[in-house]
Amino acid sequence: MNILFIRELRIETIIGVYEWEKRIKQPLIFDIEVSADIQKAIETDDLQYTLDYKAIADRLTEFVESNHFNLVEVLAERCAQVLQQEFGATWLRLRIAKPGPLDNARDVGVIIERGSSFRV
Repeated sequence: MNILFIRELRIETIIGVYEWEKRIKQPLIFDIEVSADIQKAIETDDLQYTLDYKAIADRLTEFVESNHFNLVEVLAERCAQVLQQEFGATWLRLRIAKPGPLDNARDVGVIIERGSSFRV
């Protein structure tokens, strides 16, 4: 299986259940791992046949910034759907961290895994 990844993608958005959270943008940190059929990219050395890191980062940034969710869990599921439907991810692991909501913890968040692995 080939896994392409993006680490610590920072996106600011409005997220949270408390009224004060719905009035401010907060940073979220994304760790993204995706797998898709990239055999043709390996054979041709051509970007059009693989997962484009910049395109993924740009699309998720646009999606997250233009939508508002109460729960990080729901945001993670919707981002997973974007990766599967728009980028053809056959498997993904997505970690979204929300820094600072607890005084005695660096961050909180969710990790989800969807799909099945693709073997080359």
